[in-house]
Amino acid sequence: MAIMDTANVGYSYHLPAGGWNNKIRNTLSQFSDLFSEFNKYIAPAYHHDRCERSVQMRVYSMHKGEFVMSFITFFACLGLGVFIGLAGPSPTSTTSVSATSVLSNISAISSGPFHLRSPALGPRAQQLWLFAEILTDNDDEEIFDKSFQISISIDGVLSDHTTTNLVPESTNRTQHLKCTKQVCEEVMVLHLGSLEYTHYILHVKFYGLKEFHKRYHIREIVFYFKTYNPAFTQMETWFRFIFLLTTFTVACWFAHTLRKYSTQDWAIEQKWLSILLPLLLLYNDPLFPLRLVSSGCVAPLLDALFQTTFLAAVLLAWLALYHGLRQNERGFVSFYLFKIVIVGLMWVPAMVVAVWQKYYAYYDPTFNYYMNPNYPVVKIMFFVAVTLYFLYLLVLIIKAYSDLRNMPFFDVRLRVLAAWLGAAAPAGGALALRRWGAAALQDHWAARPRQSYDTSAPFMALYCLLNFQLFALAYLYSPAAGSFHETAITKDNPAFSMINDSDEEVIYGSDEESRRPLNSRSHRATSEDI
Repeated sequence: MAIMDTANVGYSYHLPAGGWNNKIRNTLSQFSDLFSEFNKYIAPAYHHDRCERSVQMRVYSMHKGEFVMSFITFFACLGLGVFIGLAGPSPTSTTSVSATSVLSNISAISSGPFHLRSPALGPRAQQLWLFAEILTDNDDEEIFDKSFQISISIDGVLSDHTTTNLVPESTNRTQHLKCTKQVCEEVMVLHLGSLEYTHYILHVKFYGLKEFHKRYHIREIVFYFKTYNPAFTQMETWFRFIFLLTTFTVACWFAHTLRKYSTQDWAIEQKWLSILLPLLLLYNDPLFPLRLVSSGCVAPLLDALFQTTFLAAVLLAWLALYHGLRQNERGFVSFYLFKIVIVGLMWVPAMVVAVWQKYYAYYDPTFNYYMNPNYPVVKIMFFVAVTLYFLYLLVLIIKAYSDLRNMPFFDVRLRVLAAWLGAAAPAGGALALRRWGAAALQDHWAARPRQSYDTSAPFMALYCLLNFQLFALAYLYSPAAGSFHETAITKDNPAFSMINDSDEEVIYGSDEESRRPLNSRSHRATSEDI
């Protein structure tokens, strides 16, 4: 047996015995120990979010068949929810009244007054809109915008026929009439955010349309009373409650599976999911029944706040996950600040519109945020933020796939993220096309008379998609059953590392591949310099 003394290094070399395969393997493993002093420059430290050193997720040990079954289950649940929505009632109920049927003098059709009585209402009708659509005899190709004023007084009638004057007549609300040929765009006359009375009697007058009537001849004005369908409200209440209970159960189960692990050992997906699940509880709105028994604006405002904040958190999670897989140092200023600013530029306009819809409309039924002079600024701010967000997300996705697609563990995590983003983005984009930025607001379903849905499918598709996605991610990111996790005590101890390390315990790739650095370019340059 030949012995070589390497005092400078601190290792002794023994000529390996046995077959040539074992000799070569043992020789290479002993030579690799010579570079142990440089490991801290070549590979990340133990506290970094390394796949083999963080909590082992279930997704690491799943076969292709299990992946397919999990996605089939997700789409089956989503399809079942959409099918229930297709069979469900329409979200809104609309009643039309023509001006000629309530006017005693047809020549006064350009000004009124129009005495309108709303249909019978209840708490499940939730809100009331009144729109006016003006029809003319104009045959020209001219497109014009005519400003005029609307005055309105509102009386509330209880079930015992007691009448109370709610809003005295006022003429301080200016509207714009935009017409193309014989049809003009609908004008929102009023919006009641809460309903305390069985009927509402409205006295409406128009000012500034006489010259318009002489030139284009107003032949009819159609008024639309629009409310939420009581049957839809009942369905919405039950499904929100079901999703709320299910989310609470899943959140408790997910926290229970991670209870024995330190939070610093959680993967970044598990950390973000532990944030999104409680926010999903708020998105399903445990305070929703309050709006059916209370006439205040607090419950609708909180609902808008919960939903907008949850969707903003989902957008922030996409940025953090795609960047966090490549970035080990995740300080607030260096890592999260820019992302929070971009998402905040989308969250602020959504909240501004929510306050306009819920708060100002509660105190002023004739308020219309479309007519607010600051509305174009809010809209431009939102679209600029959306553009910056998706450009930044696209850059992070490209860099993540270029750096990590061939690395063990990371390729599986990227596939799960791609499936999550690929399912949520098209649905969110479709809802945003119907009305920008209002997918987080419940008034999205009843904003305009021409924007109507025959079934509850859009509502069910949105809620099922967001809920079932996080349920599926909680299953995929939960710790694998019987998985071994290296604690903080054993991570730095070479004796424990020698005992626990083996080729058979690595699920994807070899030990040499799992120790490959995250940022290959920077670490490659460092190793070459060394």
